[in-house]
Amino acid sequence: MVSSLVVPVIDVQNDNFRELWPAMVVAIKTASFLALDTELSGLGNRKSLLAESIEDRYKAICSAARSRSILSLGIACYKKLDDKAAHTYLVQVYNLTLLCSEEYMIEPQSVKFLVQHGFDFNKQYASGIPYLKGNGKGTSEEQGVHMRALFTEVLRARKALVLHNGLIDMAFLYQSFYANLPDRLATFTADLSEMFPAGIYDTKYVTEFELRLPASYLEYAFKKCKLDNSRIVTSGGAVPHVHVEFCQYAGHLSSYVDYRTCQDVSSAEGQTDICERFSAFGWCPNGAQCPSSHDTDLIILQDEKGAGDKKKKKKRIRNKKRGRGEAENGGAVCDGAPDHKIPHMELDSGDAPAALGPERDNSQKEDGDMKADDEGNQVSENNPDHKNPAAAEAPTDGETNTATSNTKESREEARETGALSNQQANTNTSKADPGTHRAGFDAYMTGYIFAHSCTMIKKDGVGPVEKEQQQEVVDKEKQQQEVVDKEKQQQEVVDKEKQQQEVVDKEKQQQQEEAWLPTCLNKVYLSGKAAPLNVVKSTFARSSKVHIQKMKAVWAL
Repeated sequence: MVSSLVVPVIDVQNDNFRELWPAMVVAIKTASFLALDTELSGLGNRKSLLAESIEDRYKAICSAARSRSILSLGIACYKKLDDKAAHTYLVQVYNLTLLCSEEYMIEPQSVKFLVQHGFDFNKQYASGIPYLKGNGKGTSEEQGVHMRALFTEVLRARKALVLHNGLIDMAFLYQSFYANLPDRLATFTADLSEMFPAGIYDTKYVTEFELRLPASYLEYAFKKCKLDNSRIVTSGGAVPHVHVEFCQYAGHLSSYVDYRTCQDVSSAEGQTDICERFSAFGWCPNGAQCPSSHDTDLIILQDEKGAGDKKKKKKRIRNKKRGRGEAENGGAVCDGAPDHKIPHMELDSGDAPAALGPERDNSQKEDGDMKADDEGNQVSENNPDHKNPAAAEAPTDGETNTATSNTKESREEARETGALSNQQANTNTSKADPGTHRAGFDAYMTGYIFAHSCTMIKKDGVGPVEKEQQQEVVDKEKQQQEVVDKEKQQQEVVDKEKQQQEVVDKEKQQQQEEAWLPTCLNKVYLSGKAAPLNVVKSTFARSSKVHIQKMKAVWAL
């Protein structure tokens, strides 16, 4: 029997949001780091999103975030258990179905992709958690039980934030649950650096520049990390490895849980013709109609088999750079685009932008109108380790209530320790697994890649690529500083900024010492660029006024 790891993902909707609120807040506050992912109604034209100028890219992302919406949000809370073996985590995963209370644009290819992977639009419109975008209505919105308040809890927790190819995610999160996006990228990064003082990590950057995997799209990176971790466990050596545990949800809570099965990477008999486009980017415009295989297991095994083939390596690098040529429908492949968000991008720049989503019912409650339910249902707490109201106990991998799935999309790596029993594998079979592309499970995969990377990358190790990038940043900042110094007319201003910079440098140094992965701290992957976007507050940019007001409200309590 193929061994498997079953991941419980809690589905959160408007009808159980208040009930699950205490558990989610505790999970966020007690986590060691948080992994987030989003499903979107669209992104607009891909050419603008991949513009040569980073500032132009940011403007295109802002346009998308202001006109589109977040359909679902995945939050994976990873809590490191100090009383267990090193790199052991208690993981709690939430998938929140959302419904923007304003008009927004939705793109046909996004709908098609999401429906094919199990997204229920009927459930979204009937039970989605409502939210309003932009600046909100003042500090009162930081109170209560609604999405803006939940995002405030994420900020208050001051945990490391982990995303995969996360620039677009961060922009949508900012616009949807925080404030209107600033016009300049430098202002946006300045705000982010203060919103997430524990640091931002992008697993796309980690897998590309640190782990150096053959491919870095989310499903590939997750399965490869799981496979490598499983091999370390099987070898029985002293090499650090990740071990995950999950809460066991009993009673009516089990009805909220969607069980996702991660099975062993196994070779597929028969078909060996791999889709080159899917192999490179994790997505193919032909979808299920493609005559070639989209089996990620087969892709990984063939990559490993040909690891020593220099010709194949050169071909893969060349193909990644030029995007595998033209697609059959005449549009260029989305080279370097966010892999799990490519289906949300317009395929033809000449087409109309998108269809306008239907207007919302005016009688629907807005975020600010929702009140906290201090006497709401709370889940019993039986585990002293993590003190989570949603958890009855934290079993090991093989002790989690499970459900099996035979869909191709759900085939994943072997779990780290032992095989799952037949009896456990057949439990809770009422939940079908329609595929891996859901925000909650994507957030889990993102967090797992990060946890595995922390065991593989030395904290004090700096590779040649990192050294070169650091030197480029240093040289560029030095040149900019020289220009600024010449423009200074009053010595008092210069002295004051020097003092401020010393404080920033001291905080940055302390942050580096406490960082999970210092070489990846606050580095966000940029498609088609050799260097990442550095999420820092420079001496040349100020935080936005609305952000300063928001941060005061965040820490008001």
